[in-house]
Amino acid sequence: MTAKNKRDLVIVLNPGSTSTKLAVYRGSDCLAVEEISHPKKELARFDRVVDQYEFRRDAVLRFIDEQGIDLKRCLAVAGRGGLTKPIAGGVYRVNAKMIRDLRSGKWGEHPSSLGAPLANEIGRRAGAPAFIADPVVVDEFWPLARYSGHPAFERKSRFHALSQRAAARRAAKDLGVPYDKQNFIVVHMGGGISIGAHRKGRVVDVNDALDGDGPFSPERSGSLPTGPLVAACFSGKHSPDDVGKMLVGHGGMFAYLGTNDCREVEERIRRKDAKATEVYEAMAYQIGKWIGASSSVLSGRVKAVVFAGGLARSRLLIRLIKKYAGFVAPFMVYPETEEMIALATAAQAAMARKIKVQEYR
Repeated sequence: MTAKNKRDLVIVLNPGSTSTKLAVYRGSDCLAVEEISHPKKELARFDRVVDQYEFRRDAVLRFIDEQGIDLKRCLAVAGRGGLTKPIAGGVYRVNAKMIRDLRSGKWGEHPSSLGAPLANEIGRRAGAPAFIADPVVVDEFWPLARYSGHPAFERKSRFHALSQRAAARRAAKDLGVPYDKQNFIVVHMGGGISIGAHRKGRVVDVNDALDGDGPFSPERSGSLPTGPLVAACFSGKHSPDDVGKMLVGHGGMFAYLGTNDCREVEERIRRKDAKATEVYEAMAYQIGKWIGASSSVLSGRVKAVVFAGGLARSRLLIRLIKKYAGFVAPFMVYPETEEMIALATAAQAAMARKIKVQEYR
């Protein structure tokens, strides 16, 4: 990159379940982008997500070095927001309390929780501020969505808020309608899958994509029959950690097929692997069911079903989902890089004082 004296670059960090996405923006121009894949076997050596910090930090530093990025030109660093306490949507400056809460794991564990600490580290080296935007704990539920069926188990809003909102806004723009005047169902498909009912700009209901309900995903079990789950917990055969991994990490497609890589599964399907074919369609079937459920939340008035996330690349998966939920509304499919430009834009707006930067307390 050609050296300049002014600070005009935003570095974006997006750690996910199966990859770390990195990009550098100047304005709306993406100057460099990379997605570093992390196979399940590579991450298995880490007991906790927080233990992956140095591993992922080194990957980020290699990217900066290989791209020849001059940190003196860094205006800001934007990281994906992780599992803090529930907060309103918007842009937040990374601070010490946020990092302590993320590292503690008291609100849950997910690779997104590494986004703020990594952004803070790179920002420190660059002498630039670090931000997060629309983290996974954004909570805009209306009261009815919090009911689960028992007061001891309130439903939680934990989902791919950044990806969903960015994709919904782009869909609204392409349709020529205001995002906050229409209803959308937005489906993020990656290592986890979240399906949100967006009612006039607010996500009033969404499955708990972290470890709760919803369709099974490449590595999460989603909703399970409660009786057998309770029996497994008290059988004496499984530790709490074992059960946790059954739900998140070793569940879903991984549990059935031994891999969380959908490219590998689709290759098996091309080789006429009957089991892979059935499991993949079962995942699409469950996604379709949740799209249908979300349409009922919006009383059937849905402008579009919008897809984002890495698995939105898969034409086969989209085609299978359409088989079951294509009747709900037109499908609109966007790449996962929407998250990256959304983070960059948020950081640039914060630095230009075009939006209010909130403080995590």
